[in-house]
Amino acid sequence: MLNAAEEMTNFLNLIASDPDICRVPVMIDSSRWEVIEAGLRCVQGKPIVNSLSLKEGEGAFLEKAMLVRQYGAALVVMLFDETGQADTYERRIAIAERSYRLLTNAGFAPQDIVFDPNVLAVATGIAQHNAYARDFIRACSWIKANLPHAKISGGVSNLSFSFRGSNAVRAALHAVFLYHAVRAGLDMCIAAPSILHTLAQINGEAIAKDGLLQLCEEVILYKNDNAAERLVEYAISHKDAANAASAAPPAPDAWRALGIDDRLKYAVLKGVTEHLGADLDEALRRYTAMQVIEQPLMDAMNEVGELFGEGKMFLPQVVKSARALRTAVGILEPHLKAGKDLNALKKRGAKKILLATVKGDVHDIGKNIVNIVLACNGFEVIDLGVMTPVERILEGIEQHSPDLLGLSGLITPSLEEMEIVASQMNACGLNLPLLIGGATTTPLHTALRLDLAYPHRVFYVRDASQAAGIARQLSSVELKHAYTTQQQRRNEELRRLHQAAQQRRPAIDIEEARRNKMRIDWRAEPIPALQCGISAGQTGIDVLRPFIDWSMFFYAWGFKGKHPDLLAHPEQGSAARQLLDDAEQMLQTLENEGSLSIRWVTGFFAAASSNEDILIYDPSRANVLATLRTCRQMQKMAEGVPNLSMADFIAPQDAGREDFIGLFALSVQPNNPDLFRQYRQQGNEYDALLVETLCHRLAEACAEHTGQNLPVPCLRVTVGYHSLPDHSQKKVVFDLLNAPDHIHAALTDTYMIQPAAAECGLLFANRQARYF
Repeated sequence: MLNAAEEMTNFLNLIASDPDICRVPVMIDSSRWEVIEAGLRCVQGKPIVNSLSLKEGEGAFLEKAMLVRQYGAALVVMLFDETGQADTYERRIAIAERSYRLLTNAGFAPQDIVFDPNVLAVATGIAQHNAYARDFIRACSWIKANLPHAKISGGVSNLSFSFRGSNAVRAALHAVFLYHAVRAGLDMCIAAPSILHTLAQINGEAIAKDGLLQLCEEVILYKNDNAAERLVEYAISHKDAANAASAAPPAPDAWRALGIDDRLKYAVLKGVTEHLGADLDEALRRYTAMQVIEQPLMDAMNEVGELFGEGKMFLPQVVKSARALRTAVGILEPHLKAGKDLNALKKRGAKKILLATVKGDVHDIGKNIVNIVLACNGFEVIDLGVMTPVERILEGIEQHSPDLLGLSGLITPSLEEMEIVASQMNACGLNLPLLIGGATTTPLHTALRLDLAYPHRVFYVRDASQAAGIARQLSSVELKHAYTTQQQRRNEELRRLHQAAQQRRPAIDIEEARRNKMRIDWRAEPIPALQCGISAGQTGIDVLRPFIDWSMFFYAWGFKGKHPDLLAHPEQGSAARQLLDDAEQMLQTLENEGSLSIRWVTGFFAAASSNEDILIYDPSRANVLATLRTCRQMQKMAEGVPNLSMADFIAPQDAGREDFIGLFALSVQPNNPDLFRQYRQQGNEYDALLVETLCHRLAEACAEHTGQNLPVPCLRVTVGYHSLPDHSQKKVVFDLLNAPDHIHAALTDTYMIQPAAAECGLLFANRQARYF
């Protein structure tokens, strides 16, 4: 919710008044040109801009570079072009030479050009990555010999991402790399000082005696094909003592020698179900079924909850633990005395929480995760499901008398529905704490809207890792008051800051915003080579595998980091690798059994814009078939920054030329509609969540694959996200594409797509189109 250009301006103005800071050069770094330019307007002396490249073409590159020159700044040039990142020696030098000639011919001083030839990770296990470091060093030599006065920079930490968790190997790799790169012409670098050492420093350490530096040199200079594999073997066998302790598990069956209580605790902690039958039979010779549940099993689940809250255990492991506990309770259930023990177990004093996904929203992955986490922390959870109207929520409160209520929602209309629920709870005189979470919820929205609708009883939960801790405090007589008071002060502070920000950045009226719309010279814009018509089809999992965004898959499971770096993380790596193995196996099973249907439909239509509207015509352009309504930015922008609408990227009615809009819709759904329910009835929450998260990733992969197979390159903008926030426009897309027939999906009253693993949106062929 920040205005990046304004924040850049504020920050640079603040540091300019510091006598120590103002003496050093400033590097202004942003992926958005308007933010860079806002910074350039503030900086005294000679700054460096990071960065520009040819990825948007020569025209945009030179236009921005000349503005950098006018501001008196130096320029970092990333070696990208219209086809992507330079990752070979030949591509590096070709793009560097092209960029240098363009800049110097336009009057840019060569000594103000800093090339970044892309430091990329080596020893990743992918053969084509083996030459990355060597080619960077060779490119440095070529640039210094052929492009006079140009400088060279690089981000060193990228080099050793494969060895995160082994600081000794990372330090040695960096030292060897810098030794050769500096001699080849590297002028400056970005590096972490804590693992930045010289060869002399490392040579003075005992670790150098076992051949590490030689191995690093073989990898950096790519002296042989097995160098990377040998360095990986070295890193595994020379872990730090702390890493070794955590990474060296006992023999696989060593735990079987433990006592029966410890075996049961181990089985739950590790999610192992193979021996539960035999172990529980042994335990029942010593304890009653009730005692087994209340002691070793509950002790294990309490430890799971504590480890997860401390970040020492990860969501896939928690879900497997919950599965093991359910399996154990299922085995013990016939031994509980005529149901009396089971009823006593349910009433043993656990705090009760009611969960629901609000009306109009069909997403429940996050809620299901929270359900499991809370259950692992001793809460009794009642789940009302998805699409839950306020009346059903109030009935559930009356019926179950919960200690807490948790509401989940993914889309922006869910925020309004949450406000309705909060207002109704307030009108009914209820006093139980209301926890809210989901993709669109924020601390600011909670403070501005929900806390005022249901005063001092609404609490924002960022993710599943926070849920148990917050629920525990709010259900504790001793802790509730202090936590509520703390959150009340936080909400008041957020409201104050928001009001101050609004006064600094007032909204403007629509006419002023339109006068500042993006101006495109439509006479110079090529007409997209498109024909009107609709295409539809189905896609297989095998086709979509290369397009899966595994980083987002891990994010859904509570991991923090990007794939593949996450797999080498010293703390999260082991759990992440296990989850990835499970996901790959599940994908193969789903593919082999033909369990999923993946359907898509795209269409191109004649179109023209009128202010914020996109008018869609029949092929003859004689009749308007529909109108897509987009939004325009309504804040006061910095000088030269337009107030954008997606309609700006479609030629207006009076442009005197033709234009087109593309539409798409897709869905991923099990052929068996009861698949998720069957998993859960079997106590297999883990596989249910696994399939559910994979369906969502396959939907995004299908969108990416479909986008890459269009007749012309297009910007794909999904309805409901920031650039097109109005979910009601999904109906226009669905109607024009006849999407229900093609992708077997439907819209709810609040424009959610069922099934949940689905999306629809617009395709813009204009080369200036972008997200905002």
